[in-house]
Amino acid sequence: MPVTRRDFLATLTVGQAVPPVGRSQPQLCIFSKHLANLDYDQLGRTSRELGFHGVDLTVRAKGHVLPERVAEDLPRAVERIRAHGIAVPMITTELLTASHPTARLIFSTAGRLKIPYLKPGYWRWGSQDPEKRVAEVRRDLEGLLELGRESGVQIGFHNHSGDNVGMAIWDTREAIRDLDPRWVGYYLDPAHSTVEGGSTGWQIALKLVAPRLKMIALKDFYWAKQDGRWRPRWCPMGEGMVDWPKVFAAFAAARFTGPASLHIEYNPPDELAAIARDLDFIKKQLHAAYGV
Repeated sequence: MPVTRRDFLATLTVGQAVPPVGRSQPQLCIFSKHLANLDYDQLGRTSRELGFHGVDLTVRAKGHVLPERVAEDLPRAVERIRAHGIAVPMITTELLTASHPTARLIFSTAGRLKIPYLKPGYWRWGSQDPEKRVAEVRRDLEGLLELGRESGVQIGFHNHSGDNVGMAIWDTREAIRDLDPRWVGYYLDPAHSTVEGGSTGWQIALKLVAPRLKMIALKDFYWAKQDGRWRPRWCPMGEGMVDWPKVFAAFAAARFTGPASLHIEYNPPDELAAIARDLDFIKKQLHAAYGV
């Protein structure tokens, strides 16, 4: 018979209970996209049972909180999640400009709820001149930064491979160089850095972002040929090309203690089991690097 969520969680050991989070380690979060079928109460309960410290909550179309309902639903979501002892240290949005009808309300509601970090959406390169496009993104970020400053919410720019500004880190650096580091920095994704930077380029990228590192995303990949083209294939943590011992050692050296969001971008037959397995891998890496 198929294993239910209740049955699976019942198999988790007491040792997987959520430990207290101090300032000595990252705050382990589950990206709520991967638990999209759970309501707010179930999301908080399941995150705790799995052993997370927090939830990276989607506030976007088809997310746990719809942008147009953020004033009503984000407080409800945060209340129910926090009732299980689980933090909401970051939200993932699709915001690109401060002029978006929901932008000010998303920032102000997050600020009122003491959610410290926000991920905006993705700016595409398209066929535009790189310098011109980076300047446009900088102007957009200036507007978002002002909303962040007003509400007390910091912005983390995610590096995502493909046709996205920020994919190579240097472009993010150019966009945010002159912006207040208190309110905008990097949301580093070591897997996407490895996709774009190969075996060594990601190490330079990590050194560049360390002073302004706000959040990190955790996933793994390897290269595979599909339809005659080499493409990244997402896989369980530790089974891909990311050099996790070096990555976590760098995080520890930078004394990073912010949100670390786990992403399950592959398609496991049992997503809860995959989440638990990847989280166990991360905790072992943290213990080796941070000594906690």
